[in-house]
Amino acid sequence: MATELNRSTKTMSLPIEGMTCASCVLRVEKALKKVEGVVDASVNLATEKARIEFDSSRVTVGQLAEAVADAGYTIPVTVREQPVPGEAPEESPQKLEAHIRLRNELLLSAALTVPIMVLSMLSMTAWYASSVPLSAEATQRILFLLTTPLVMISGRRFFKGFWTAARHFSADMNTLVAVGTGAAYCYSTVATLFPELLGTAGRMSEVYFDTTATIITLILLGKMLESSAKQRASDAIRKLLGLQPRTARVWKNGVESDISIADVVVGDAIRVRPGERVPVDGVITGGFSTLDESMVTGESLPVERKEGDTVIAGTINLNGSIDFRATAVGKRTVLARIVALVEEAQGSKAPIQSLADRIASVFVPAVIGIAVVTFLLWYAVGGLSFTHALVNFIAVLIIACPCALGLATPTAIMVGTGTGARMGVLIRNADSLERTHMMRTIVFDKTGTITEGKPAVTDLVPFNGYSPAELLALAVSVERKSEHPLADAIVRYGEQEGVRPGESEAFQSLTGLGVAGVVNGRPVIAGNLQLMKDYAVMLGGVESDVERFAAEGKTSIIVAIDGKAAGVIAIADTIKPTAPDVVRALHSMGIKTILLTGDNEQTARVIAEKAGIDRVIAGVLPAEKADQIRSLQVGGGIVGMVGDGINDAPALAQADVGIAMGTGTDIAMEAAGITLMNGDLNGVVRAIRLSSRTLRTIRQNLFWAFIYNVIGIPLAALGMLNPMIAAGAMAFSSVSVVSNSLRLKRFGRDGAGVRD
Repeated sequence: MATELNRSTKTMSLPIEGMTCASCVLRVEKALKKVEGVVDASVNLATEKARIEFDSSRVTVGQLAEAVADAGYTIPVTVREQPVPGEAPEESPQKLEAHIRLRNELLLSAALTVPIMVLSMLSMTAWYASSVPLSAEATQRILFLLTTPLVMISGRRFFKGFWTAARHFSADMNTLVAVGTGAAYCYSTVATLFPELLGTAGRMSEVYFDTTATIITLILLGKMLESSAKQRASDAIRKLLGLQPRTARVWKNGVESDISIADVVVGDAIRVRPGERVPVDGVITGGFSTLDESMVTGESLPVERKEGDTVIAGTINLNGSIDFRATAVGKRTVLARIVALVEEAQGSKAPIQSLADRIASVFVPAVIGIAVVTFLLWYAVGGLSFTHALVNFIAVLIIACPCALGLATPTAIMVGTGTGARMGVLIRNADSLERTHMMRTIVFDKTGTITEGKPAVTDLVPFNGYSPAELLALAVSVERKSEHPLADAIVRYGEQEGVRPGESEAFQSLTGLGVAGVVNGRPVIAGNLQLMKDYAVMLGGVESDVERFAAEGKTSIIVAIDGKAAGVIAIADTIKPTAPDVVRALHSMGIKTILLTGDNEQTARVIAEKAGIDRVIAGVLPAEKADQIRSLQVGGGIVGMVGDGINDAPALAQADVGIAMGTGTDIAMEAAGITLMNGDLNGVVRAIRLSSRTLRTIRQNLFWAFIYNVIGIPLAALGMLNPMIAAGAMAFSSVSVVSNSLRLKRFGRDGAGVRD
């Protein structure tokens, strides 16, 4: 997906065909970075994509494709022909075609390998020599005829890759397989057709057609299993893409018709019936229903939606018909943005990958060197025959597996970010995923993050003979013309209580103080203590209640009529029910918590105490929040910031890990590395535990990839591994790495991974 970073710098994701291992990844990255105008390039083996940041005024897609081609790989023609940089088309047809081609090659290879193995084993028995009317030379020729099409057709991909790499003075996994199987096949072919060249004419010579066939078949089997596993690893993207229906039921000029989702425009009137998916984002204009938003927000319980509420593309309308007006279509919908964020994360590289990259850069040449030394030592020093030394040479080449190194990190990142998206935790990049579990301090914004963000009436204290209902009616009468959040809280509470407000005239909004008006011919004012003093209101003991509410972190609105106090209404932005549990969970992980707010110290401390937060930094202006984060970072450790508003964006960007509430502003979400789609604070804990589990999986993958080669190569060099066993082990290593990563898909299901 292309996103504009400044006037001409763009970031684009392009599919790359032909990569097989970590060495290929490094070669493509180097080729792209050499193109003048390319700022950065990151290639992912698991997704088979390159994420390129470049100056679009200096670089075209065609130039990028040429650089990739010069490195020996290809970008699909449909992408290369794009006139301007943009989003690469879906490459699924190419992937499907490649998967089918791989399957056919495996089937042919397996079909030929079985008779080759049977014939090879039988030819070594006494029964075969006495009962089968075939000479040794004839048997070898049959093996040659069976093996040749296997090598030329099923093994072609390895030799083609070897030749491509050789032309660019490089080496990769194809080099190891092609040299190993090629050496066995060529030696066996010469021994069969031209035995005099080897001095074996007239007698039985050792041939390794069975070794060649078995190695190719086992490696193809491994690649087939790896391909299937990688498809399961990218299930998250496919499921998200499958959420949006292809058509929408639109009302135009009084006529209802089903049109393509691509033809829907902002402002269209759309109807969704029970059981149907919402086609685009919008605002309900009529009807009431419950919607299943679990695939988008991670919230398992259905939510009620009524007139004025928003609906999200891809969610399911469970019951009731609703009409809504489209507010976002195409790539601007929440669902499309989620897909873009997940794709961006899956294509990014975690810092931990750098170790594997450094090893991969020298891995294949080192293995070839070890194989050559192994052959020379066994043949020239160890006294083994040429054929036995050749077997050890082949075993060293085949046991080495750069694939596992290349897949260890990206497959875990793919599954981890996809799993996060399923739970409503959107992770923008691998760097954020890796850093999250290392946070030692988390800073919370107050309003909308720790609190609900909607002030609500908590207490009514009437004076001078007024009842609570009369006090509320007076307040609603004068406050309903105000746009202040506190006024809105009073009006909403009045509606809930069913009060009947009077008519207000001569309305005045007194900035920073309150409001005034005339209700039913009597002057009414509502505001803070200073406003009452300015109007010389007879308070009659109201101050004590104001002080009590202030100590509880509540804001007091005093209501007065005819110059006398009628009572006090206390308003508070209540904390989210989950906040205390989340803070306790963070403390159990050894994470310090801080409340960062622009509110006064007393109110902030009350909120912090209720939530269990360690420290309060209050009275901070929006522009100063980033400075506070910066000062915390100086103290050492990874600092996280959780916020939701526009004023939190600088602090979210400054933090090592920015976590935005999905119920907040788009600006906050753009600045953050992680977004919690449903605004549930439990998502912070889930993100930390998902990060920890993903990094644990990456370390496991890297450990097994390293230890496999550290143990396997010396065993092969010492002559303790048959090449066919080595081929099976090599195939298994890549499959085991991907399979281990797939275990992350179970995270969070039925509570797993959330409480542990």
